[in-house]
Amino acid sequence: MRARTSFGGAPSRLAAMTSEPAPWRGDDYDRISGPHADMGTPALDRLELAGDERVLDLGCGSGRITERLLERLTTGTAIALDGSASMLAQAARRLARFGDRVRYVQADLATPPLPVDGPVDAVMSTAALHWIIDHDALFEGIGGVLRAGGQLSFQCGGEGNAAAMIAAVREQGVETAGVFHMAGLDETTERLAANGFERIEAWLQPQTIAFESRDDMLEYIVTPYLRPATGLPDAELYRLANGVVDRLGVLAIDYVRLNVSARMG
Repeated sequence: MRARTSFGGAPSRLAAMTSEPAPWRGDDYDRISGPHADMGTPALDRLELAGDERVLDLGCGSGRITERLLERLTTGTAIALDGSASMLAQAARRLARFGDRVRYVQADLATPPLPVDGPVDAVMSTAALHWIIDHDALFEGIGGVLRAGGQLSFQCGGEGNAAAMIAAVREQGVETAGVFHMAGLDETTERLAANGFERIEAWLQPQTIAFESRDDMLEYIVTPYLRPATGLPDAELYRLANGVVDRLGVLAIDYVRLNVSARMG
């Protein structure tokens, strides 16, 4: 799958650098994360929802997919959980129209038990779980809040995801691979089964994001990847990002997405 991406009208970060690192900036992420939302929407679509469920969005980010979820939950509720206060603040702005049908929780996704009051009917996640190193703890936490028979559906970076981009950063003397876990199929299904999940389906899906301009690609490399992966000042982040574009030689990034559907036993 190949999608062309433009952040038309967005202010160029090349002209507005700061010297202070800020790992996640919810407003910036919300503006450029359309490709993540598009790649992640099928994970939401796989949930079988009547509309009155209680659903946990794990790693909700700025709330783009949570918004689509709440539109399906006509009388149900969503729990928007993320580790970033900035992301949750942006999510609260985006989701204000849903009032008390959404609850916001700031917590570490990989530290069970998850601080969710009572069981949920479903857990979904998009473009987030590859940031968790310990997937055993991750699935233990999910299993601890999901009711028997409840649904799990997620999409995240899988084995081989953005490999050329990661290598291009490494070639410039910065190692980022150790801050995320791009999991494979066998390890994922084995960990899920060990944590009580059944009817597990898992597959890898190559996808390519193409960009309208170099500035668009630079901003995309920096905002959801280099800034949270390194915490470096913006001037250094954009130097690295320019090096990535030069090495790749195309205005595109190849992804591999890990897709999973399962039920709690």
